[in-house]
Amino acid sequence: MAALSCPVLTEEDLDSVLWPHFPGFEESFHAILPVEPAWEERLDQAQLERLVRNADQHARVFGIADVFMNAIRRAKRADDVCDMFFCVVPDIVWKNCRPKSRVAGALGKPLSNKKVELRRHMDDMFGGYTSDQYEYSVDFRRQIKARVMELDVPIQIVRESTLTLTPPEFGQRQLTTLSDRAWNLSTAIYYKSGGKPWKLSGARDGVCYVGVAFKNTEDGGQNACCAAQMFLDDGDGVVFLGDEGRWQGKKKGEHHLSKESARRLLAGILQTYDEQHGKPLKEIFLHARSSLNDEEFSGYLEACPPGVNLIGIRVAPDRSGLRLYRTGTRPVLRGSFWQLTERHGYLWGSGFKPRLRTYDGSEVPVPLSISIQRGEASLEQVARDILGLTKLNYNACKLGEFQPVTIRFSDEVGEILVTNRKSGKRHPNFKYYI
Repeated sequence: MAALSCPVLTEEDLDSVLWPHFPGFEESFHAILPVEPAWEERLDQAQLERLVRNADQHARVFGIADVFMNAIRRAKRADDVCDMFFCVVPDIVWKNCRPKSRVAGALGKPLSNKKVELRRHMDDMFGGYTSDQYEYSVDFRRQIKARVMELDVPIQIVRESTLTLTPPEFGQRQLTTLSDRAWNLSTAIYYKSGGKPWKLSGARDGVCYVGVAFKNTEDGGQNACCAAQMFLDDGDGVVFLGDEGRWQGKKKGEHHLSKESARRLLAGILQTYDEQHGKPLKEIFLHARSSLNDEEFSGYLEACPPGVNLIGIRVAPDRSGLRLYRTGTRPVLRGSFWQLTERHGYLWGSGFKPRLRTYDGSEVPVPLSISIQRGEASLEQVARDILGLTKLNYNACKLGEFQPVTIRFSDEVGEILVTNRKSGKRHPNFKYYI
């Protein structure tokens, strides 16, 4: 924290426009960051190294998450009030606690899917395991994010190597410049502590944007869960978990809700919004990667308050289709919009950024395909709104993302909600999910 309280200069051999100097937390956010933490606990390194080698991936991730959860519980019982927690995770935890991790020198034997399913429904009478650990994600980040919600405190997960203050040596993990890491961490701290790092200048009052996402369940069947994320004109967001069902459409990767499930999904997130904000709405824009059919849109309409305009938008990267080039050595400008019809066009969320004087990507810029599928709206205004939503990633300090926040985090939010069904409490606030 002491490093974030002071200016962090970009290395002389790097472009300070692309990698701007960090002037210090107080100068950047007009808020004071305590140099010393209100609470700190060092975890048992030997215990972590033993747990992280367990061949049973469910027991491995659940055990590691338990160590962090117990520490946060102890902090919550203390007198000091903490607005958020930093979980500094050893790189070996990041390496071994993901769905496709391969553990070198694993202790024991991996479990078959059949045995996992058996343990999911039966506790060990000798206390060797609990059935609960098989109800959570085998990804550490997703599991700890879901479980910590019961303690009513957001967390920021940071790999231990990210905090390295000296340049990495050959063979070590390569990191962005220290000033860039300072910007990103400080932005996340400020947001998760209750602040808003920035707000869109062109935001319109009474307008909200709802991203609809689907994630397949881990039961091996065809079921999927739906979830919705609502983002407001001030950039804040709320999250709501919908129904589970066989939502797969005829096209691969497309999902369609029943009328009643669509109604419940939008009604649930609007109720959550009303409980937290209560400001009257004028327009609701639904963003989804899938198309909207008549049945599900009629369900959304039933949940829409009287007098509120509801518009259904399909927003999806066109990865195998159109590409746009221009003469010279620079790619297409970020924010370029090509309108093909009154209801369909292409928006480039990535591309050359004049403010940075460069293109910070590694491939030919991919456009977003934008289609107004239901309702009436100006396509140009829809594109402007979507471009604005690419700037609302408060988990990092960037000029703009490739996709709008309604679509950008849909997979991550869906994974946390769907793969941790045993989680007892789900916070609606978006800061708990990123």
